[in-house]
Amino acid sequence: MTEALDKGQDTQNLARTVVRDPVHLLAFGFGSGLLPKAPGTFGSLPGVLLAWLTLPLALEWRVGVAVGLVLAGIWICDESARRLGIHDHPGIVWDEITGMYVTLLVVPPQISLWALAFGLFRLFDIWKPWPIRDLDHRLAGGVGIMLDDLVAALYAAILLVFGRWLII
Repeated sequence: MTEALDKGQDTQNLARTVVRDPVHLLAFGFGSGLLPKAPGTFGSLPGVLLAWLTLPLALEWRVGVAVGLVLAGIWICDESARRLGIHDHPGIVWDEITGMYVTLLVVPPQISLWALAFGLFRLFDIWKPWPIRDLDHRLAGGVGIMLDDLVAALYAAILLVFGRWLII
């Protein structure tokens, strides 16, 4: 068998595993993390959808949703990684969903601002400036998987709030 065929079979096995196991299904963002290219970027999209769906809620309730996503994500990401035997599999995107949701808490629902928030969050999540890279490499388990994305969200949120403050 060729290496490409083996990789294809591994991808199919992973997809079967993800759709059959509720923990993996959540961790992999309902399948968005299975995409072969840019799973983190595509995995951030459910966070945008969730932010849009919760817009009618008061800010306090949306912050509560964010806290729930973080707490659930620590367990979900840890358990999915443990079951896969890979610390932070690229397909585990619950952390991106949460990070995107948290980033969008600080901006009003305007397409241009949400697009900017999306871009900034993805930039910091991919670039991993200090201390994000250190957190990503030093902390194990669900806390490590979640924390680097939460710091990326914090960086993006700070820039968004500061930028709006400068404009006003």
